[in-house]
Formats: sequence, C-alpha cells, structure tokens
Amino acid sequence: MSSKDGENVKSEEEEGQDSKWGYDLFPERRGKFSTSWSRVFMGFEGKEDMDKMKCERNVYKCFKTSKLVQIMLGALKASGCEVDLRRHIVCEVCDSSVSGGYDPVLNQIVVCQNNSRSEGIVQGILTHEMIHMFDYCRNNLDFKNLDHLACTEIRAANLTHCGFLSAILQGDASLTNFKNRHQECVKSKAIQSVLAVRTVTREEAKAAVDRVFTRCYRDLEPIGRRVKPNSTDAKRAHAEGFLYGYV
Repeated sequence: MSSKDGENVKSEEEEGQDSKWGYDLFPERRGKFSTSWSRVFMGFEGKEDMDKMKCERNVYKCFKTSKLVQIMLGALKASGCEVDLRRHIVCEVCDSSVSGGYDPVLNQIVVCQNNSRSEGIVQGILTHEMIHMFDYCRNNLDFKNLDHLACTEIRAANLTHCGFLSAILQGDASLTNFKNRHQECVKSKAIQSVLAVRTVTREEAKAAVDRVFTRCYRDLEPIGRRVKPNSTDAKRAHAEGFLYGYV
C-alpha cells in the first residue's frame, strides 16, 4: 500500500470517528469548512466575519449581564476550572442542525454563529454548554460513555430548557398537566440531544436516558433550582450563589 493510500484510509477512519462522536457537526473546528461560490452568490455564505463579530458581541454581553451565565462562571471557578473568555468560548460556523456544543478535547464551548443570532439564544447555549463543562470538570464526565452523556443532557435540559412554554411547544405538557409532565419534557430534550451528537438508535438513546434519569434529574448543581422563563428564578439563584462561593 502506498503512503498516499494509507493517508486516504486514515482520513476515512477519522471522518468515521468524527461522525460517531458528533464532531462532523462543527466543520470549522476540524478545518473542513470552506465557502462555496454558488452559496455566496445566493447569500447563504460570505458573511462569516460579520456573523462572528455579532456572535462575539452577544457572548460578551451575556458574560456581563446574564445571571445564569455568571452563576456558571462562578461555579466553574470555584471548582478549579476558571473560564477564560478568549480561550474557552469560540464562535464558529456549524452544521445547520445544531446551535452550539462543548468540545471536551479542547475544553471549549462552541457558539454556532450561523445559527445562533440573538443574545437570548446565545445565553441559553452558554448556560447549557457550561453545565456540560461543569460536569466534565467536577464529575469526571466521559462523553464517550452513553450513560454519562445522557446524564449531563438531562441536567442541562432540566436546569435551563424545560420551562412552561417550551414544554407545551414540544408537546410534553398542557395547561393542566405541566407539573406532572415536566419530566417528560426533560427526557424528550435529552434524547434529542444525544441523538444529535451520537450515531445511536432512538431506542438506545432512550434506554440510556431512562437508566440514569432519576439520579440526574434530582441533581440541580450548580444553579440550585429549575429556571422557568419570564420568572425571577435566575435572579434568585444568582442571589443564593454567594452561599456556595459561586458569586
């Protein structure tokens, strides 16, 4: 086998691993993103520099004003994993199916500049991915272990996503059964998140979520409460943060 053939085989193996672990969703991160003249002409590409600048501005605003982001920053610092904005947060072009992600290999949070264009969305991504970063830092999370992945996705959905409106929109709750169906919203979101980044069947993802659900659903660290949209939960959690050295 020639050296060139060997390189091709290795490349195919690497691409398979990228797909298996979800890295193919972040082409710029792996040096595989390139613009297409046809897509530039049609207006789908060619604005990457402007998108990056807007994304970085939203990230900076969230660091300065978001109570949830500030709690997570304090919790990470208290756990020995202080976040450096320039080192640990990056805005990049991603696959259209994702809005952000956490790269444990480089210990970086990726905000998808082409899909996450508002400050509110960026705040949600930062909080969600910082929970993964916190779990990786404090709980020795192994992202290649499906149960570990399911647990951190349950925690992120539980703490930041499954409020009243999102549960109804996902079909997991109604006006009369929200309290009882919140867990179903968390399960649904966690399963979707696992499927987005792992090449597994829905049955496998659901089984992993079910195996760890009870324990991981009860774990509210480091925010301390489930945050509902349009409520004072984030402010209350931030006010309580000093009790744990997070603020």
